[in-house]
Amino acid sequence: MKLLRANKAGLSFHISDREKRALFKLLELYPLVPASYPKLSRAGSRPEDQQLLEEALNAQRNEHKARVLAMLKAKSRFQAEPHGHRFNLKPAEAEWLLQVLNDIRVGSWLLLGSPDGMVKIFNALNEQTLPHFWAMEASGDFQMTLLHALTGETTAAESDSPESEE
Repeated sequence: MKLLRANKAGLSFHISDREKRALFKLLELYPLVPASYPKLSRAGSRPEDQQLLEEALNAQRNEHKARVLAMLKAKSRFQAEPHGHRFNLKPAEAEWLLQVLNDIRVGSWLLLGSPDGMVKIFNALNEQTLPHFWAMEASGDFQMTLLHALTGETTAAESDSPESEE
């Protein structure tokens, strides 16, 4: 996914067919972090406060899930171009998509057993866990592209391209 334009109105990306399929596959996984995972505090919180947190998170997830489904179904979100699609997001949509991708990334890491460091991640890989590793890495890659677009920073891929030297 390559940033084409960024301004106050929004972001415009070129996304290949393969990247679009990967993004859709990732979004179908949402949500992955269990509602019971975030804790109010480690020491002595009241159970009813934790229940309120979980209910609020579930409501937010339901809203995000509806937006994910709408994105997947919206024909106008991805406009066909040679070698892929133009993918447009308003700044608020990009922020929302970052939250969804972060849930997928963190949830995948949890499903891998919360390994600390790449050696432990690679040791945790097998036929069953490999899809979680892919989801963790792919969602992180999409997140970095969105973050760079929102902050105006260039990615390594952009700085290596011949277009960046002009």
